[in-house]
Amino acid sequence: MAAPMEHVTAVRAELDRWVREDLEGAERRGAEVVRRVTELFRRAECRELADEKIFSLISQILSRALQEIQTQIVTSDPSWYHLSAECFRCLRNACAQCPPNQNTIRNVGLIEGAMSLLKVFITSGSSEESRLVAFRCGLQFLGNVAGGNQASQNSLWERAFPHVFLTCLTHEDDKISAYGSMVLYTCMDEDKVVNMLEPDNFPVALAVITAYSRVSEAEWLHLIVTDRFLRCPQLVKQMYASLSHSDRMTLLELILSKVNEKSRPTEAERNNLRQIAEFLSDGFQNQCRAVLKLAAPGNYEEEEALVVIRLLDLLCEMTSDADHLGCLQRCPGLLDTVVDTLRLTHLAGKQSKNVFTSTHSASLGSDLTHAAVGFKAHLIRLIANLCYKNRENQDKVHQLDGIPLILDNCSIDDNNPFLNQWAVYAIRNLTEHNEKNQEQIASMERQGLADTSMLERMGLHVEERDGKLLLKCVKKK
Repeated sequence: MAAPMEHVTAVRAELDRWVREDLEGAERRGAEVVRRVTELFRRAECRELADEKIFSLISQILSRALQEIQTQIVTSDPSWYHLSAECFRCLRNACAQCPPNQNTIRNVGLIEGAMSLLKVFITSGSSEESRLVAFRCGLQFLGNVAGGNQASQNSLWERAFPHVFLTCLTHEDDKISAYGSMVLYTCMDEDKVVNMLEPDNFPVALAVITAYSRVSEAEWLHLIVTDRFLRCPQLVKQMYASLSHSDRMTLLELILSKVNEKSRPTEAERNNLRQIAEFLSDGFQNQCRAVLKLAAPGNYEEEEALVVIRLLDLLCEMTSDADHLGCLQRCPGLLDTVVDTLRLTHLAGKQSKNVFTSTHSASLGSDLTHAAVGFKAHLIRLIANLCYKNRENQDKVHQLDGIPLILDNCSIDDNNPFLNQWAVYAIRNLTEHNEKNQEQIASMERQGLADTSMLERMGLHVEERDGKLLLKCVKKK
């Protein structure tokens, strides 16, 4: 069996002959020769034997392909597209876990050559499969040549950002969008994320969010947001302000996935998420009343209201995490707004039969996946979290007359699963080491304003001792 060096030497010589002879119909024979190099470069020992000569020859082939495609742009001959695709496959394989080849390929000008071809693919407007395949292979090569190689990343970024990346993200072909997002993620460091704030570059950030809900292979788009964009709270704020309501929900979904990651965040990530949490608090306060639109008949898909629901879900999750709880407990106006929203939705549910009406018969029919299901329960959950070991917020709920409101929402409600459990948790947090709140609940029972059976279901009962009313937990039998 021939040694790897003999194989590499043989195909290099054949490639050299073909480039020099330039026979008629050479693009077809050339593709076969390049394909043999592609197969060799699947093996690590062959990749390590590649020299500058091979990559210079491939550079010449791509230059010729560029000339032919530019002159034949209106014809349907796919031969030069096929040859370009095979060259890109060859280069893609050559770069795999091989930094020396990445550097050589960059030094012989193949990044520039690839970008020139990709720009022709973009401007041709053709949707022929042969062109799309060449486009996809070119993006895969660029992703491999940039992987772990800062110099190649910078070279590629200089030539592709923002226009080529924007074209890929908005392309009708899902694979081109996916591969383009892979290259974008690979090249993007913290400084480049900040560059997204510039007006000419900002559309790329928005296109990432729009593409995420459209592209089936969205893993790289997910990572661009969670591992890159969230490092820059100012970019997140600017994006949120510019996105449509539906795309805002996509952005909030991605932030939620980051919050729920099991891996422990770094201190820098925690600081960034705290800033984002404060911004989301402001967003909820500004938009919260839009949720009341869902009380209107047939108005179940009001997008701004759905954004409010998603914001509430995210704030509940963030306040369940010690990393973010403190900053949200201190957010001006947040607790007031949550209590006010609970009061308004509770009132709306009493005024007419709608999604906020308490029911024991599943009035929404079989559609218990409606976005408003659980909204009041989540409001009470957020109140509970904001009052956790926080005397100032405990007292604020008392001042806002929020305790009777919470107790009035303690009944079983098919539209709000776990409502009773969250109410129990809220009362527990409101009364912990807070005699004033304990006395208020006890006096409500004394005055007949609180149903004793309801308190018992919550695991509470009232005792009178030395002329004072005390709220006690019922011991389980």
